[in-house]
Amino acid sequence: MENNQFLQVKNLKKHFHLGKGEILKAVDGVTFHINKGETFGIVGESGCGKSTAGRTIIGLYDQTDGEVIFNSKNIHKLNQKERFAFHRQMQMIFQDPYASLNPRSTVSEIISEPMEVHGMFSNKQDQLKRVYQLLEDVGLHRDHANRYPHEFSGGQRQRIGIARALALNPEFIIADEPISALDVSVQAQVVNLLKRLQREKGLTYLFIAHDLSMVKQISDRIGVMYLGHLVELTTSHELYQNPMHPYTKALLSAIPIPDPDVEDKRERIILKGEIPSPINPTSGCVFRTRCPVAMEVCGLEKPKWQEVHKQHFVACHLYDNHKTGGQDYSQVAASR
Repeated sequence: MENNQFLQVKNLKKHFHLGKGEILKAVDGVTFHINKGETFGIVGESGCGKSTAGRTIIGLYDQTDGEVIFNSKNIHKLNQKERFAFHRQMQMIFQDPYASLNPRSTVSEIISEPMEVHGMFSNKQDQLKRVYQLLEDVGLHRDHANRYPHEFSGGQRQRIGIARALALNPEFIIADEPISALDVSVQAQVVNLLKRLQREKGLTYLFIAHDLSMVKQISDRIGVMYLGHLVELTTSHELYQNPMHPYTKALLSAIPIPDPDVEDKRERIILKGEIPSPINPTSGCVFRTRCPVAMEVCGLEKPKWQEVHKQHFVACHLYDNHKTGGQDYSQVAASR
């Protein structure tokens, strides 16, 4: 593993057995790495498997196949003692700030619980000082420590969740759609908070979301997921300037542009049909049933995960011959 590759995910699969021979393939062969100090974003529609991928990476789910290598160790092969130490290094911010906080506990108890579990402090006074510091770090006040979750707004509750995630001084944080349940006016505040904390504490993030415009603001690189598969991965700037997969193009075309002249002229890509069931995925390319430029080969063969340009990976048959001048999206669309 290269020195800067803090986390490696290799062919990760998470399948759920539903009984009667049915298997739900929530994550079905995902590969990527995250460099130390960067923010890696995963985007996709609801049900694409991005949250399941995050929970499998942190060990809340056991993987069906594949590897998650963190700090040169396979997290799914750690013994009990090693796993206990691992959870001091990797923490999670959950999607719903209303459901992820115990309503019977005070803010102080919520934030200090992981400290007590890991025995960080020998006396309550030092522990309380740490709670106060964390509250101030996330933009709250020490007076909030004795209040209960129902006394706070959604944005404030998510700040409490962030403080809890920071309690053990982790190196890596998985943020599982941390802004999707918040008002639009609050979302930017939470994203800016996460960016500031990353600078101050040297954190590495896996940021999971379905809002491409918001992911762009915080991510260095972005992976696009569809039905348990990564279909495109590149830098944030490159993804927005040169999207290559038809699904990514459709997602980006749905983002409104705050310029009436540009908005009126650009073409909106409307995807037809519904996402197929992950219980019985289609043959070949998982996106072919909704793809506006699907070809015959798309139903016969699963597309290869290939680097079309430097640091720009895509799984699409449109680029099978990219090294010898293969067709691009517009050429294929025009030929249909």
